Amino acid sequence: MSLDRPESEPRLHKVVGEHSQRLLFVTISGAHLYGFPSPDSDFDLRGLHVLPARRMLGLDVGEETVERSEVVEGLEIDLVTHDVRKFMLLMLKKNGYVLEQLLSPLVVKTSAEHEELKSLAPGCVTRYHAYHYLGFSQTQWKLFEKEASPRVKPLCYVYRVLLTGIHLMRTGAVEANLRRLNEEYKLPYLEELIARKTSQAEKSSLSGADVEFHREEYLRLRGRLEEEMGRSALPEGATVRKEMEELLLRVRGV
Repeated sequence: MSLDRPESEPRLHKVVGEHSQRLLFVTISGAHLYGFPSPDSDFDLRGLHVLPARRMLGLDVGEETVERSEVVEGLEIDLVTHDVRKFMLLMLKKNGYVLEQLLSPLVVKTSAEHEELKSLAPGCVTRYHAYHYLGFSQTQWKLFEKEASPRVKPLCYVYRVLLTGIHLMRTGAVEANLRRLNEEYKLPYLEELIARKTSQAEKSSLSGADVEFHREEYLRLRGRLEEEMGRSALPEGATVRKEMEELLLRVRGV
């Protein structure tokens, strides 16, 4: 399988094709989206399904979230999809995950409704999305720092989420790929970190890590993200709630 086109992998399409509900989109998230998959990384598939209106209105509400994890011919695949209403409500909150999933360029399945929802995504971006990235970076930093043998994976995640957040505050654009982010922000140590992450097993230790240096960089970038949030021109709330509700009702057939 070519890492340049992971979305064309037939085993991913097999799992998606067996989903129990109508799908509007499925994309690849996780390390493959972020630009630093290890040779043994699993595939994180994320998407949106549509429950029939009767399943939402009856006594027994259908599955708002469907999760499936399995190994298909040696490939570990984790698929999570949300019903359209739940996904839209997450978009209307300061949830960076769903925006990254919706806008991922690694598309396994798409639809006209997917494209329409993507067009509404900019109207969901707010200055308060910075809190999502601040919180996630703190979680990953604590994970990196507490380990007796620090691993490269959480450190890559620290830098990825902080640069994604900074870029979002500055431009309003969602960019989740660390390689592309570093083309603009040019942190000299990231190239080596990415090379180590992509050439070693998922749980490999980061031998010789200068923890104090990375702590200073983590704090510096957190400060930068807070500063960018403070001067961001992004709105304080989503501006497309009405348009999303209209799309939701159309998708439901109401």
